Amino acid sequence: MKINVVTNILDANNRIANENRAFFDEKKVFVINLMSSPGAGKTTLVEKTILALRERFRIAVIEGDIQDSYDAERIDKLNIPVVQINTGGACHLDGNMIKETFAGFDFDNLDLLITENVGNLVCPAEFKIGENAKIMILSTPEGADKPAKYPLMFGESSVLLINKIDLAPYVDFDFEKARQSAHAINPELKIFEVSCKTDNGLKQWFAWLTAAIESFQAGREKG
Repeated sequence: MKINVVTNILDANNRIANENRAFFDEKKVFVINLMSSPGAGKTTLVEKTILALRERFRIAVIEGDIQDSYDAERIDKLNIPVVQINTGGACHLDGNMIKETFAGFDFDNLDLLITENVGNLVCPAEFKIGENAKIMILSTPEGADKPAKYPLMFGESSVLLINKIDLAPYVDFDFEKARQSAHAINPELKIFEVSCKTDNGLKQWFAWLTAAIESFQAGREKG
């Protein structure tokens, strides 16, 4: 019985997520679903990405948190359209939550929608929101064992950003172990080693995202 209930919830969410994706495709908006544990550096990465790409792409942000609007306030200071979702206890965003934000954006004047999911290494990977790509951040203080412990998150992601590499000497992070474990789960996973504090490695992330957006837009124009 419990299995049926969970299956029904996921099926219902998938239907809404597919509707969201059709809407985003129609509007030619590329959507990323940014996931990580709390404190891995999602919001800082969002800020850095906005500052690097805002002259090239029109960007908006959805901030997901259980409570508070601190992260949305940070994004608002960059003069970027942002909507805050407070889940009230839920450990993830879902398709319907995303759909409820549509009135807050002018999708005819957007190229990129960044959705910062609730900090959690389990639930966000299970619930689609209509995204083009799931992006995951793993910070070095969390340890290199996380792919083995949370395989779904790594299996569902297109890109893994290993963040806070500036702290690696102090936390004894095993980069090779992390890469091998992640690729054992998802051989196609792109991995970038970055520091949002020093900006090391971020150019590769910006280049990947730029290429992904341009490829998507070119495909939509042909379609």
